[in-house]
Amino acid sequence: MNRKIINTIIRNRKSIYPRDYSKEEIPDKTIKEILLNANHAPTHRMTQPWFFKVYKNESKQKLIDIVSKIDESKLSKIKLIKFIQKVNDSDTIISIFLNRDKKERLPEWEEIAAVSMAVQNMWLTCYVNNIGSYWSTPGFIDEYGKLIKLDNNESSLGFFFMGVYDHKESPKLRDDINTKVEWQ
Repeated sequence: MNRKIINTIIRNRKSIYPRDYSKEEIPDKTIKEILLNANHAPTHRMTQPWFFKVYKNESKQKLIDIVSKIDESKLSKIKLIKFIQKVNDSDTIISIFLNRDKKERLPEWEEIAAVSMAVQNMWLTCYVNNIGSYWSTPGFIDEYGKLIKLDNNESSLGFFFMGVYDHKESPKLRDDINTKVEWQ
């Protein structure tokens, strides 16, 4: 493993918003690789608490139809229009879910952390495949979960928007690590 390569990947991964995606299609093979890498995230007690729904091509309209059913008190027309635009600007949208251990052997935060690590694996895989990606956690994700009839131990953790993007190497703005570390 080349340390410089992994450092470059980690330090250059960033959110790329749907408006910046090209109209080029992401091959299904690449989407499967992204999901396979998500499945290799660390997970305490091997609960593997993640699952995903993939919306691509015609099924993007299915996602729009579901979200359009959310009551206006939970999702304003303006926010709905913005969501629809993100869907239309993206090649693929992956809904991210938590499937909580039914025995609740772990605190919920640990399982959410495991799902987050799965998403980080997705993000890194996107980066090396010149795919822009963005994890959105809109305020209506609980309503979305109700509409798709999630089980009691399941919850929606947002949407992962993806599209082909020509990555431009640019450093991300980060505080100096020395301001966040105390050596004991």
